[in-house]
Amino acid sequence: MFGYRVGGAPLKVLLLLSVMSFLLYVDRVNLSTAASSIQSELGLTHTQLGLAFSAFAYSYAIFQIVGGWISDRLGSRITLLVCGAIWVVATVSTGFVGGFSALLGIRFLLGLGEGAALPAAGRALTNWTPKSKRGLAQGITHSCSRLGNAVTPPLVAALILALSWRSSFVILGFATAVWVVAWWLYFRDDPRTHRGVVPSDLADVPPYALSNGTADRVPWMALVRRMTPTMIVYFCYGWTGWLFFTWLPLFFKHGYSLNIKDSAILSSGVFFAGVAGDTIGGIISDRVYQRTGSLAAARARVILVSLLGAAAFLVPVLFTKDLTWIAVFLSCAFFMIELTIGPIWAVPMDVAPRYAGTASGLMNAGSAVAGIISPILFGLIIDATQNWTLPFVGSIGLLLVGAAATFWIKPHVQVASAAQPAPLTVPAA
Repeated sequence: MFGYRVGGAPLKVLLLLSVMSFLLYVDRVNLSTAASSIQSELGLTHTQLGLAFSAFAYSYAIFQIVGGWISDRLGSRITLLVCGAIWVVATVSTGFVGGFSALLGIRFLLGLGEGAALPAAGRALTNWTPKSKRGLAQGITHSCSRLGNAVTPPLVAALILALSWRSSFVILGFATAVWVVAWWLYFRDDPRTHRGVVPSDLADVPPYALSNGTADRVPWMALVRRMTPTMIVYFCYGWTGWLFFTWLPLFFKHGYSLNIKDSAILSSGVFFAGVAGDTIGGIISDRVYQRTGSLAAARARVILVSLLGAAAFLVPVLFTKDLTWIAVFLSCAFFMIELTIGPIWAVPMDVAPRYAGTASGLMNAGSAVAGIISPILFGLIIDATQNWTLPFVGSIGLLLVGAAATFWIKPHVQVASAAQPAPLTVPAA
């Protein structure tokens, strides 16, 4: 299966991380589907709802870097145990909020819990995955996050109609708790200590990057300098991504006067396009690397095409009134933008294998900052103009900026460890 030994420990670890990505986004975007019910019950404006969406991103942005650093120091196993427990508590607690302030606080707590998850997953994949499979591994795990996006609208809508919006958060929180227990029982940071690993599983797998639970000193200046172009690109990606994740169900519901069921179905269809985009982007990235030996072509150039394609498909959304075509163009735009995920999440693993958690956190902080600004601005624009397509103008502009910034991504130049005098350049890149 995708070059993994069927039933082998590396495949099971990949599946565990894929389930984590799935639940991560279910628990993150469930608010967007329940937003109409919550907005009505708590009496929130669109601007207040945008603030609630963005409250998650404040703590999420901060804990990207902190959580990535912790996972490099302590390993992914304990990092995801602690953070997973926090996000379970936050998800369940959302079902008991009684006002706007409580909703802001709970979403802030959820951001703390989820903040370290993807950097820690990047750390785990770096320990378990050879370079030739990194794009695919990241593409698969992130495609499961988009699967979470896709199934959450109809799932939460069904739970709301059958029970209540409050019950939906409690049920989803307990489902996540099951994963946290499974992760702790099965995963080991060093694959060489896992009893399910055989010698063939370790072929081309890098040496374990931690030493007795500690890592060497992080070269912050060099790491930030090397990751800055990737952070800028991921900010530009995240600006549009967060619009989809937070506002899409309401875009269909209020922009086209649909009921919660129909808006959930259309949102789900758009997000399913992203499931395919994540996996295909990872496959393309690895195929390009295998054929050319160039990490620049496999990562940066694939991202370039992805962002340009997404911008091109968003342009008709500004001028089309037909709901069917709107859904088609948004699906195509989301598919194209998600081609970015596999190659861009492989960049921290390529650039800084010893500091993959920290590097991943730096990169994802770029998207998290976009997640702070983008949902609030969307809400302000809607309250001021009642124009539900106008926010996509900014998306198109930033996607073009991100496409230009890809030329400064240098995945073939590694950041040296504190003990090394200079960065390493990977041959044939």
